[in-house]
Amino acid sequence: MHTTRTVPARPVLLIALTGSLLLTPNSASADPEPPTRESAGDHGVARAPESATRRALTAPTTGFTDTTRGYPREQVLTPDPVNPADKSVKLGLTPYHAIAPRLNALQRLGDRVSVEVAGRSAGGHRLYLVTVTAPETTARTRAQERMRELIENAPGTAAKSREIKAGYKAPVFFNNNIHGNEWEGTDASLKIVEQLATAEDTRTKSLLAHSRLYFNITANPDGRIAGTRANASGFDLNRDFVTASQPEVRAMRQIEIDKQPAVMLDLHGYVNGTLIEPTTPPHGENYEYDLFLKNTYANALGMEAAVNGLGYSPAKDGVEPAQIPFRDQEEGWDDWPPIFTPQYAAFHGTVAAHTVEIPLAVNNSLYDSLPVAELRRRSAINTAVAGAAIRATLDFVREKRTSLIADQIEVFRRGAAGAAQVPVSEETVPGVPGIGPEDVYTTTFPRAYVIPPGSTAAARLVDHLLANDVRVSRASRDVRLGGRTYPKGSYVVDMRQPKRGLANVLLADGRDISDKVSVMYDISGWSLGRLWGATVTPVTSGSLAGAPLSRVRAAAHVGHVAPRGDLRLRLTDPQEVAALNSLLRQGVPVRRAADGSAIVPASARDLAAEAARTYDVVLDATRQTGTAALHRTRVAAAVTPGELFALREMNFEVTPVSTAVLNAGFDWSSVDVLFVSAGLDRDALTTGARTALDAFLGAGHGLVGRGVAGAELSAATGLLAAKPVEGNGDANGVVRVVNSGPVTAGAPGSPDHGFVYAPVWFTDLGRGVRVEQSYAAGGPLVSGHWRPLPDGSGGPAAAAGQASVVSGPRAVLFGTEPLFRDHPKGEFAQVGRALFTMAHASSGRVEESG
Repeated sequence: MHTTRTVPARPVLLIALTGSLLLTPNSASADPEPPTRESAGDHGVARAPESATRRALTAPTTGFTDTTRGYPREQVLTPDPVNPADKSVKLGLTPYHAIAPRLNALQRLGDRVSVEVAGRSAGGHRLYLVTVTAPETTARTRAQERMRELIENAPGTAAKSREIKAGYKAPVFFNNNIHGNEWEGTDASLKIVEQLATAEDTRTKSLLAHSRLYFNITANPDGRIAGTRANASGFDLNRDFVTASQPEVRAMRQIEIDKQPAVMLDLHGYVNGTLIEPTTPPHGENYEYDLFLKNTYANALGMEAAVNGLGYSPAKDGVEPAQIPFRDQEEGWDDWPPIFTPQYAAFHGTVAAHTVEIPLAVNNSLYDSLPVAELRRRSAINTAVAGAAIRATLDFVREKRTSLIADQIEVFRRGAAGAAQVPVSEETVPGVPGIGPEDVYTTTFPRAYVIPPGSTAAARLVDHLLANDVRVSRASRDVRLGGRTYPKGSYVVDMRQPKRGLANVLLADGRDISDKVSVMYDISGWSLGRLWGATVTPVTSGSLAGAPLSRVRAAAHVGHVAPRGDLRLRLTDPQEVAALNSLLRQGVPVRRAADGSAIVPASARDLAAEAARTYDVVLDATRQTGTAALHRTRVAAAVTPGELFALREMNFEVTPVSTAVLNAGFDWSSVDVLFVSAGLDRDALTTGARTALDAFLGAGHGLVGRGVAGAELSAATGLLAAKPVEGNGDANGVVRVVNSGPVTAGAPGSPDHGFVYAPVWFTDLGRGVRVEQSYAAGGPLVSGHWRPLPDGSGGPAAAAGQASVVSGPRAVLFGTEPLFRDHPKGEFAQVGRALFTMAHASSGRVEESG
């Protein structure tokens, strides 16, 4: 807890409820929402169309490769069809279909505005990146790119460069509307761009001569149109930066990599008064927090002054004064996980990065309950507040350009040199009041990480690291590092690289921070090294000098089919499950082996070879003949958006269902198995719908359940005798597990770590119930935040040794989160094997899986 703040800290609850208790001059009642803490568990039922999933899975990642072309880079954008249903219209804001014409008009105003299409959303809408800067010749643009590369790749040289100090244009990034129903950042940015396009004052000319300003006009056009927080796939994009499963996030990631902003704002809503980062503890331990806090706090003060300077007041307008969490709150709004846009940006050299939450709520239930005039009044105020924050940031950049670039260079220099982090203190970050020991978070970087070659999981992880601009090398022969020999082809992540913080935040185990704060804003553990299915070994010391390593641009393909005989496809990876589902859809007669793998006949070698190439998987030779025949598995799924996405990623044929869908009438003959984790309440079903559901399960069709919702349905239908015990609902992170059954340990290489959010375990197991997996004895939490409840129950000690996954002839129940936000990919295949097993439950062959 902060105890050294110079400004008295406001209680977290008070700030969270400010907007909900305030009566505004033109509203008839108090606003009922939103609290500061959002619903991080993502337990809403998924309804996303399959087309959005397919588009997200296949959308290419395209960088801004044209570094030789000068500015402006104008193009005429084809307008989108007018959509009167666009939710922006009611608020008096810019509907998506009006953005392209507006950008065309802005480009015609002069020679300062350029527009590029940075990609497309999951719903197929264009993502517009607008650049505002003084005109540049081709030679000038090439020089800027050369200086940008020098800053990252040779920071020691860049720190001494007079050319960079005098002539490098500071990159600044404004990200808008990442939550689709937080609209006004888009409109504020469009207004600012218009002002910058034509202003002739000295300050504007100086700014544009020494900066490039990048505006992601709407990061989430799907949500903007629909009035939803999520995109068309149902994803909260501001939680996706570790995994980058969505095309919008991959586009933002590429902007960060290619443009390398020193400063960025992520414009959100709604917290009254306007919330401006930096945050409360815990602070991300992998970035250079002294440089980040110094610049982020300084810019926050300027934004606070600009927002308060607009003259809005609680009595007159319903607008509270702005707040800076680092100064004004104790805890509850942290910058710990790299899933948020500003925190992710810090790993690409952004030294001042902010979430800005504008004040007056206009979304969710208020969108429908408030009069249009009141909604538009609020939206106008929000647009003005967002504009003030942007203008203050532009002033900050104009005044601090030289030091901002110097600090960005220093971030990269420390990484490349393997220099120690600098703990924050009043001495190391002068001018920031109230720094205490509770703000000090640093880590010990290993000398390197090694990823053994040859597996689908390893190739996927390496390609993901490369996509994040993490440098990876490969050994041309056996290599000895830290006293251990690794085989030829091993991948090595040298931690003396400019973006070491990003490499470490993705690969390290993380840290148990349960004793540091009482509450976290979102997830607290996420390790790809533990959750993505590959073996990742830290090398803690030693030298890489002379090691036979060559930098790679892509992982080596591992896809392979044995030249003769029947083929064995292990089902320990989501891509292997996807390959199997592809073969089954094509009618290949696949059988299940005793170890849970799939046996593909030699007669299907050509189709197997195509699957191996497509999914980068290995089908090796086998003498096993298999037992039960496998068939196409059609899944009815009442699940979260991340789970639905992961099921489709594994090529399952999925029909989303819910209480409402079943009540409307559902054809159970169209599916083979039911997966339930959210959105299906048996007690809320009509008599007919309940009878149909019970008949489906009573006929022997199996259930895969997750969490309390899945366990309750199992209990209500008498499928599995197991009592679910709920842990702390806010607990989350990476946990140690012990696999013991065919669903979780059906083949070698099953992961010994899992992910939990609101963990569940099972007791009072009835006859015939098998423990598939248990939480590890002792302390199961590796990294994250998991405290007992006030009465002492629900903590990790209570879960230790308890069953986390159980199964029987007609049901498999998960207490972990194996598909959380499409993230813990090493666990996906557990769900795949469970679905295959339960889809064949009615045949009586379920026991042949083990």
